[in-house]
Amino acid sequence: MRALVLHVPVEPDAPTARRWALEELADPVYRAQESLLDRVLAWLSEMLQSLQGPALPSGTAALVVVGVVVVVVAVALWVAGPVRVGRARAARAGAVLTGDDRRTSAQLRTAADEAAARGDHALAVTERYRAVVRGLEERAVLDERPGRTAHEAAQDAGRELPDVAEPMRDGGDVFDAVVYGGRRADAQDDARLRALDDAVRAARRRPVPVA
Repeated sequence: MRALVLHVPVEPDAPTARRWALEELADPVYRAQESLLDRVLAWLSEMLQSLQGPALPSGTAALVVVGVVVVVVAVALWVAGPVRVGRARAARAGAVLTGDDRRTSAQLRTAADEAAARGDHALAVTERYRAVVRGLEERAVLDERPGRTAHEAAQDAGRELPDVAEPMRDGGDVFDAVVYGGRRADAQDDARLRALDDAVRAARRRPVPVA
């Protein structure tokens, strides 16, 4: 913002200043959170358009426009911080188990059962899929890897347990949709994850053919 202010002439003519302001407002960063800035941007645009008339002297209009640009840039910088943080979080989203979650598969299943009993199907689905992945780690089917995504868990487990490869992918899709996609879970989703858990616990590696 300082660089912008230093490079703006003290008194540009009104049309030039107005053009600069409109070009600045067109930058996509101001639309990153349109729901927050929509009304402000609409008001600023209307004000800039009104400066096309002879209501203000040219010098005064130019100074007003420069002031608007400075305010808009300040607002954009304030908004850009949360936007960047949100994007960074989205980029990290997808982990099934985090490094600080040391619960056993039995503990995760208990948490899933308790959540389902009180009607919290979203949490039940979440904890159930975590129990599935943790159980595979406990059986050494999967290596312990904090941050593994549902897709990665399904892919890795499918190579070791081909019989449950497809159910693992389906369960991972449900997990991602509920945890990271904001979809509401229901009793049917809970039942699907219970069936997945049972199938994975019963699945065994196929014997390696002897040459």
